[in-house]
Amino acid sequence: MTMIERRKFRRKRRPYDESAGPTTAAPDSESSAIRAEAERTEAAAEAKRKAEELAAREKAQREAEAEARRRAEARRIEAERAEATAAAEAKRRAEERAARETAQREAEAEARRRAEARRIEAERVKAAAEAEAKRRAEERAARETAQREAEAEARRRAEAQRIEAERAEATAAAEAKRRAEERAARETAQREAEAEARRRAEAQRIEAERAERAEAAAAAEAKRKAEERAAREKAQREAEAKAQAQRAAARVQIEADRQAARAQAELVADQQRQAQAKARHAAELASEAEAQARREAEKHAQQQTSDQVRRLEAEHKAAAERSLEAKPKSKPHTRRPLPLGARQAAPVTAAPSLDDIWASMDEFQVNERLLDRNRIITASRHDPAHASFDVLRTRLLQALADNGWRRVAITSPTKDCGKTFTAANLAISLSRQENCRTLLVDMDLRNPSLHKVFGVKDPGVMGDLLRGDITPERHFQRLGANSFHGGRTIAFGFNGATESYASELLQDPRTAAALRETEARLRPDVVLFDLPPALYFDDVIAFRAQYDGVLLVVGGGLTTKAEIKEVERRLGDSTPLLGVILNKAEGTTVRKYKY
Repeated sequence: MTMIERRKFRRKRRPYDESAGPTTAAPDSESSAIRAEAERTEAAAEAKRKAEELAAREKAQREAEAEARRRAEARRIEAERAEATAAAEAKRRAEERAARETAQREAEAEARRRAEARRIEAERVKAAAEAEAKRRAEERAARETAQREAEAEARRRAEAQRIEAERAEATAAAEAKRRAEERAARETAQREAEAEARRRAEAQRIEAERAERAEAAAAAEAKRKAEERAAREKAQREAEAKAQAQRAAARVQIEADRQAARAQAELVADQQRQAQAKARHAAELASEAEAQARREAEKHAQQQTSDQVRRLEAEHKAAAERSLEAKPKSKPHTRRPLPLGARQAAPVTAAPSLDDIWASMDEFQVNERLLDRNRIITASRHDPAHASFDVLRTRLLQALADNGWRRVAITSPTKDCGKTFTAANLAISLSRQENCRTLLVDMDLRNPSLHKVFGVKDPGVMGDLLRGDITPERHFQRLGANSFHGGRTIAFGFNGATESYASELLQDPRTAAALRETEARLRPDVVLFDLPPALYFDDVIAFRAQYDGVLLVVGGGLTTKAEIKEVERRLGDSTPLLGVILNKAEGTTVRKYKY
């Protein structure tokens, strides 16, 4: 209400006097004009206020929609990450359980089906949420059609701001993803364990009764199958009883560790790592128990058919000797990769001895002049510096024996420091230890060069061994006849092909299984791994779980103190540093030690 419209400011309307003429109506006309102008001003102010309120509501709605889209995208990314983690973990555990206990496969299949059902349900819920959000957006668009022309400029500006905000969010998300991936490269095992623990806790809380019923059914089925196997295997009752007792003890231990892991899922990360170490130890005990049961069963079968076994062994040894005698020494080395699955299809015969397995390996002829050109000084021993590698060999053997270790990684901070040179010379020195079986493995999957040092033209592919496509004795090669007295107790795992995803293969569960099988079949005392430079790639960190200690080779005039500290920082306090080897040192004199 304007000031003129208030009661005390109103003028009393006089009756119209026709005799007075048109001058008597002038005050009323002026008042009407003023009131009309005031009404237009107020209407304009009201329209402006409503437009501002409408713009404010539109802005709030757009912000709410942007927040809803961001949350939906975050939920989708989290769901995909959880699905990928769950799928990888389920696959890894399925492979381990299939190797340990065939009887649990049906229960694991049921768990995978439940995980798939949960994933499908999550995708359905997500799709329903996206459809509901789309429907609401369409309804809002239908309601706001009348206001679009007046607010077109405002929407364009808001759209530009939204695009800029989304671009900033995408940039921030990409940066966060990059940082997360870098952290994941350092803490993959811990994060996977924590995610698995959280997933298990949530799944067990929701499906506790269903899991109990499934476990009861699986246990009943396993018991029924065990009884059927016991009825079919009357001839091996004694050995099977021992195996069943050991498997039952292993299952009790695994179940106890599983319950401990469930109880400790809400504790700190250190306690989770201890639970995981305990679970891995229990799995190793279970694997050893199964292997012991199989060995006892084989021993029992061999005792029942001792005459036949001795005859088969004699024939096998005679055939091996004939093949070795008939094989010409000058014949070039040829390799015939074993097809995938050929080991499973092989006929069951008497288990070959360790000497037979080593004797079945291919040999490669050594060019001693090539070794001299490549500075393998422990072969000819003309250079007095070979004594340094003998000292390194003795100290390394003592350190490994004191700690019960056997796997040693050899690396350097950067390239051209001489890590392959050190690994080759140390291996030749170890080959002269007749009571020590040694394996030298080329784990530099990005730039393999060990086979070039020894002049091997057909090195094979290390990736095939790590994926389990061939057996260790088909891949490893032994030294042929030589004049520098290179021992027969060393085998070389060469590599002639690069891997596009080297670090992923090194931390693949199949690699750990292949190395365990290699040790079980070849029974080495020392295993040397020639790894890439530690500061160039994450291979050394990815392979951390597969070696016991590290020998760090630094180059004189090349490696800085900061680089050595950075390598120690990346390896962490939990990785034992067995020694730092200074190569290419200047001003050293070794001739005075010549005796």
